Amino acid sequence: MITELLVVGGERVPAAEDKTFTVIEPGTGAPMAEVAEAGPEDARRAVDAAVQAFEAGPWPRTSATVRGRVLLRASALVRERMEDMARLEARNAGKPIGDARGEIGLVADTLEYWGGAANKIFGETVPIQAPGLDVTLREPVGVCALITPWNFPLVIATWKIAPALACGNTIIVKPASYTPLTVLRLAEILVEAGLPPEAMSVLPGPGSAVGNALVTDPRVNKVGFTGSTEVGSKIMALAARNITRISLELGGKSANVVFADADMDEAVERSVWSVFGNTGQDCCARSRVFVERAAYDDFVASMAKRTDELTVGPPLDEETDLGPMISAGQRETSLQYLEIGQKEGARLVTGGEIPEVGGGEGGYYLRPAVLADVRNDMRVAQEEIFGPVACAIPFDTEEEAVRLANETEYGLSGSIWTRDLGRAIRVAKAIRTGVISVNSSNSVHTEAPFGGYKRSGMGREMGMHAVNLYTEVKNVYFSEA
Repeated sequence: MITELLVVGGERVPAAEDKTFTVIEPGTGAPMAEVAEAGPEDARRAVDAAVQAFEAGPWPRTSATVRGRVLLRASALVRERMEDMARLEARNAGKPIGDARGEIGLVADTLEYWGGAANKIFGETVPIQAPGLDVTLREPVGVCALITPWNFPLVIATWKIAPALACGNTIIVKPASYTPLTVLRLAEILVEAGLPPEAMSVLPGPGSAVGNALVTDPRVNKVGFTGSTEVGSKIMALAARNITRISLELGGKSANVVFADADMDEAVERSVWSVFGNTGQDCCARSRVFVERAAYDDFVASMAKRTDELTVGPPLDEETDLGPMISAGQRETSLQYLEIGQKEGARLVTGGEIPEVGGGEGGYYLRPAVLADVRNDMRVAQEEIFGPVACAIPFDTEEEAVRLANETEYGLSGSIWTRDLGRAIRVAKAIRTGVISVNSSNSVHTEAPFGGYKRSGMGREMGMHAVNLYTEVKNVYFSEA
């Protein structure tokens, strides 16, 4: 059994109320770790430490080049410990070990990117009418509260941690209660790499207590949140009390638009993974699969066949394609939506069973499911399920495909499959989403901006666009007089 304490101002400490909570391993349903449970008093202590570190500590006053070197060293340390961290992430989040290795690699890539970018964050000179010189400065925003999800625990945390630190901020990370373990490991690595310990705190615990306390503290200058749209809207309302800057990466119900002229073998293969990767627990999942009617029946049959070939199994088994869901409740939600969809008139083509994995009944496993004959106004096509459920919907024209893709409150991601370049350009421009890929299911690149339209959030993480989230712009005018 793993035992973990909080990190408050760089010190490992128990919770103020001496509470702990148990982290469950999704692959077995058994306890994996006992972790200190932060509360409002711990949040206050962490903000105290972050304010002191920002106002008087070395990190904001460290040169950008040196800050970058710290992140580069951290990247190298993550790569050195790749296997141990991947196995911890696989067990804690229920990820196939191959996926976990890939994600830890992305963590190292993100730290490396911001290590190189740190001394390339600069202002500009502004031509003005008045005599003199006008320049802008990029300055750290201050104390950043970073609230991160359980589906990609360390990757998404690092998307926030790395740019925030590169820009010279002090940070408090509130990881999801399901998956706090690798974020705590990263805090240790960053300090080992040279980050002043007081510049970072990590507070595992319930969002309703810790998250709310951080968001409503007037000394917090910036809140970054990834999670559900429902919780994101509450955070937005709480942050409004103090006019606290926020960025939100929220839910999605992304469209995967397949035209009849597409490379069908590739479209089927990538469509399967774009829905079912991470067992469907992905805000970018292309779960609405729109297929041109001329190709619809063949595509659905091929997708169902490929889905049946996926191996659902224990996270540490090298042959596993899909691991368990994060919890029994999350699995039950997916099962309920499968029932709702069939009552609404959808046809279950394959999947939806609870398999026996590893010779026992432990763990939260679910076979991925394909629903056909779905209408775009059905609940299964409009509500984020966050599970391994694909909804196949036919369309007749390019204009109808665009209309259907846009008939959602979300706008995070999407894909287009066609050999017609002109069509690809038109549809990519017309679909209202923050990320769109053509003949690909990729959503995220370390170097490129990521974020959503509509109720999928605000602000852009990744790439140099993230500098806007973690800096203030100061204008300085020098008079000639």
